[in-house]
Amino acid sequence: MTNVLITGCTGFVGSNLAIKLVEEGFNVYGLVRHISRRELAPLALVLDRIHLTEGDLTQYHSMRSIIKGVQPQFILHLGAITPVRLSFEDPYPYISTNFGGTVNIVHAIVDEIPKARLILASTAEVYGWQNTHKPMEETERLNPASPYAVSKEAADQYVRMAIRVYDLKATILRPNNTYGRRGEKGFIVEYLIDSMLKGESCHIGAPESVRDYMYIDDHVKAYLLAMESERAVGEAFNVSPGNPVTNRELASLIAGLTSFKGKIVYRSYPPGYPQRPAAWDPDYLVLDSTKIRKRLGWKPSVSLKEGLNRTIDAWKKQNT
Repeated sequence: MTNVLITGCTGFVGSNLAIKLVEEGFNVYGLVRHISRRELAPLALVLDRIHLTEGDLTQYHSMRSIIKGVQPQFILHLGAITPVRLSFEDPYPYISTNFGGTVNIVHAIVDEIPKARLILASTAEVYGWQNTHKPMEETERLNPASPYAVSKEAADQYVRMAIRVYDLKATILRPNNTYGRRGEKGFIVEYLIDSMLKGESCHIGAPESVRDYMYIDDHVKAYLLAMESERAVGEAFNVSPGNPVTNRELASLIAGLTSFKGKIVYRSYPPGYPQRPAAWDPDYLVLDSTKIRKRLGWKPSVSLKEGLNRTIDAWKKQNT
């Protein structure tokens, strides 16, 4: 049986990926800090079939010990601090965890099990500010626009360096915004759904910013395809369904699907919401995913409307 180590296995994407891999018959190990049972709720479906191992991404010897013990064929590195807006006020944990943690993972692999495959979760945010409004290919320069994005760009760059210098067998995935969370409303899609279902006023800080949105199932599928194909080794791939919308259009679409008749306040953030400096927020961040479609056969299976309906149905069920 193939051993897979997942960092960030209690997070949104990591937990969905862990569940899928368990269902597919992999022997899954999940890296966790010392946490309570409540924080393991996202893994409830597979807790009896996943091996949880405690460790600290920011400590090299912790990661080396875990990798030596698990002997994974695949390391799926999703562990990170992710809220972009919070990174402006306190960037230091982002650097130590997102960048430093990746460096520790890389060298633990190189030192203990160099034949293992690493798949790094990067992000569309590494592209940051660009001069043109067109979907970005993987060859576009990286120009991160937040402390969070800088930490991820550094990790992305380090892995690409290690591929050449240390012969690291790695793949980098750069996904766009992913949605489909339940009970977590700190992201725009889920925030709008939760607010509109409750009939509360919604705030859209940057209504004309353009993004594309991917349903969680399509995001998970990209990892499986990267694991299956040797053609993924040594490469970076954008992962995006190619459905760009403005925040204003997204809010209008969700309002229609939820029959929301309340007020939408544009160019205003929710009260108490940590603001990402609007003047520095890239107004267009859309990815070209031609490479992963051609090389690995990935393609989105869930349209934006269908994915939003699935998410809305899930929020309705949990609130009844």
